[in-house]
Amino acid sequence: MRSFFSKYKFFGIVLFCISCIIVYLFYDALKPKKILPIYQPSMVNSELVDSTVQYIKKYHTIGPFSLVNQNGERITQDDYRNTIYIADFFFTTCPTICPIMTKNMADIQSRIGHDDVKLLSHSVTPEIDSVAQLKKYALEKGVDDRKWNLVTGDKKQIYELARKSYLAVKDDGDGGPYDMIHTENFILVDKEKRIRGFYDGTKSEEIDRLMEDLEVLRSSYHKD
Repeated sequence: MRSFFSKYKFFGIVLFCISCIIVYLFYDALKPKKILPIYQPSMVNSELVDSTVQYIKKYHTIGPFSLVNQNGERITQDDYRNTIYIADFFFTTCPTICPIMTKNMADIQSRIGHDDVKLLSHSVTPEIDSVAQLKKYALEKGVDDRKWNLVTGDKKQIYELARKSYLAVKDDGDGGPYDMIHTENFILVDKEKRIRGFYDGTKSEEIDRLMEDLEVLRSSYHKD
């Protein structure tokens, strides 16, 4: 008799476990899947957007660019073709938020681990950040040249990218000699060059959120 009840109890536990698994599978299949927004200039705080593009409500993409990286190589939009990437703006002599941002970008570099994601950091003081200066900084911060480009070049072009393409900087300016833009934003860009997320690059919880969104974006390209 004791053996009968032991078997009954065992089968009851098994059935309970199977029921829990079935319920979980149904819940997982039915719950809405997260979809990242596609940011347009009209959706973003107007302080972050150049007035010439604030009215745009669809089809906004990152504009073409031609800059030079830490190895003296010309980097253009073609180097990021069919690639998800994360962009930011920094300068090597920044004593405040940039060291934190660079540390967090290096953490992202160690976590992405795939060829379909790259990083792109734009110097906002290109007159100071020469190729040699960027190379020194890259070596100090553990930059992997295969994944991460630190770029310098024409200041006006970089500033226009910040406000007209990446929608990430509050400061006005035309890229003149006395302009200084500064932003803590990391920007997630998809393979179609569309903005899919903004994150505070100084906060670890925001980096975790970025990584979660990155996986959502990756999975959207691998649907059956």
